[in-house]
Amino acid sequence: MPSKSSARLAALTVAAACSAASTILFTVPAHADSVRIHDIQGATRTSPYAGQKVTDVAGIVTGVRGYGSSKGFWMQDPSPDADPATSEGVFVFTSSAPKVAVGDSVTVTGTVSEYVPGGASSGYQSVTEITKPVVTVVSSGNAVPAPVVINARSVPAAYTPAGDPAANGSVNGLTLRPATYALDYYESLEGMNVQVADARVVTGTDPYSELWVTVKPNEHKSRRGGTVYGSYDAQNTGRLQIQSLGATADFPVADVGDTLAGATVGPLDYNQFGGYTLVAARLGTLKSGGLQRETTAKQSRGELAVATYNVENLDPSDATFDAHASAIVHNLNSPDIVSLEEIQDDNGATDDGTVGASRTVGKLIDAIVAAGGPRYEWRSIDPVNDQDGGEPGGNIRQVFLFNPARVSFTDRPGGDSTTAVGVTKVHGKAALTASPGRVDPASDAWKSSRKPLAGEFVFRGRTVFVIANHFASKGGDQGLTAQYQPPARSSEVQRHLQATEVNSFVKDILKVQKNADVITLGDMNDFEFSDTAKILEGHGELWSAIKSLPRNERYTYDYQGNQQVLDQILISPSIRRGDFAYDSVHINSEFHDQISDHDPQVLRFRP
Repeated sequence: MPSKSSARLAALTVAAACSAASTILFTVPAHADSVRIHDIQGATRTSPYAGQKVTDVAGIVTGVRGYGSSKGFWMQDPSPDADPATSEGVFVFTSSAPKVAVGDSVTVTGTVSEYVPGGASSGYQSVTEITKPVVTVVSSGNAVPAPVVINARSVPAAYTPAGDPAANGSVNGLTLRPATYALDYYESLEGMNVQVADARVVTGTDPYSELWVTVKPNEHKSRRGGTVYGSYDAQNTGRLQIQSLGATADFPVADVGDTLAGATVGPLDYNQFGGYTLVAARLGTLKSGGLQRETTAKQSRGELAVATYNVENLDPSDATFDAHASAIVHNLNSPDIVSLEEIQDDNGATDDGTVGASRTVGKLIDAIVAAGGPRYEWRSIDPVNDQDGGEPGGNIRQVFLFNPARVSFTDRPGGDSTTAVGVTKVHGKAALTASPGRVDPASDAWKSSRKPLAGEFVFRGRTVFVIANHFASKGGDQGLTAQYQPPARSSEVQRHLQATEVNSFVKDILKVQKNADVITLGDMNDFEFSDTAKILEGHGELWSAIKSLPRNERYTYDYQGNQQVLDQILISPSIRRGDFAYDSVHINSEFHDQISDHDPQVLRFRP
């Protein structure tokens, strides 16, 4: 997954450039008189008046947005019709700061358009708007229409209808069924004044003053207060993004499990950063849930502790080294082997051909020692410049840290950025032809993506093979609230190829030594129930150990209100048959002040 901050910044950068192309104008040479807002909204996701000029559309102003690239105001008809599928609210896009106030009774003449956040190619649903408006204030100080209460009873359990096959799977033309489907319900309220009450936070406040709540407190609830995403077929329908019409400085700084006590009220919007969003004119009062960062158990003398941790584009200029070191030493209890993902080269995003990472890793090791941990040794292979994806110029790669007082690394020469590691037999047992080595780096499966790093370790006389991975991100996939249902997951095609490569390599080890201890771990960028995971597991060659946890504890990442698995540790049959413990150590994903967007994972077992 691309980091939340980099993905969001990239989206914001292109938003202004693509805004004009994101508006779908249906060319209908007509002029509509005396239409109401519910007529404009219609009973589908797109307006029957799209492309037409409408005159003197009446409403009460319910919210004013005078900032950002989408300046305008929401207005609502105080006299609704009897059709629950037709929204009574609409956004009026003014392009400059609106000259209206909440409570104004206005009439608007303008052109109806369908704006697609992120651009038409993004696959997102559109927002019905009135553009190029001429606004007349009729009176001021009027009562704002009472908000529609969104709660566990009002939101249907089913998420969305299947899209129309004749429209490439789009739901845009389908008549809304708000009593049957959650996305239809939210769409039927687009632009209207809505309210949630005593809503529990399920994704903490991000750098853009946004958070996520659930209106269904018991829907797939995690042990620590979030909402777990456990299946493509079991969407969490109660998730709702919260933004604010007020100053960002006043936005609540929340963690998972906190509550917005009382009423949170404002217009219901839709955007490319999460879909349906309550833009609050009034925010509930933040009530802390008291969530604390976790600490895993210390491995016993006879247990080997192996961890994976995505440190999110770490380079020498970052200010997070001490925090990462403290997490490794205190929260992870100094694992014997740590697979690090997203270690950048020694000058970070500066794209000058630098590929070495000794400064980056050395700075982290020194910080670990200063935090009271062991002086880890490390192994890695530098990538070919600008060939492994990630932040341009950063040359991210996987790195093995290991505690030489507890475990040794078997060095075998020959591993480099372009040479494929193989498996051979030494004294009747499996061995790598190079250690460290990269798994089939020339394969198309790894194009513009990180190549797996394989290493051979010895613990108490027993060889353990470790394969560190960072699979291709989910960039390019359609969002859960896309107009195409089910949404396309185009990025998984490459991950399937990558999983096939890694499973094949594990098979090679197990063919030579059936009882070999093999660990495949890292940021797989896919769920434990995904086809990627199934391909990795193969016919029992590997097994994702996070499935040993209760379902309400299976998550390593928190995205748009869904706690989900992206990081995994998969184990070979010899480890699975033994006595092992698995822990997803929640130190980042649930908190607003995270040092990485991933939680580390730890496996303890007896080789």
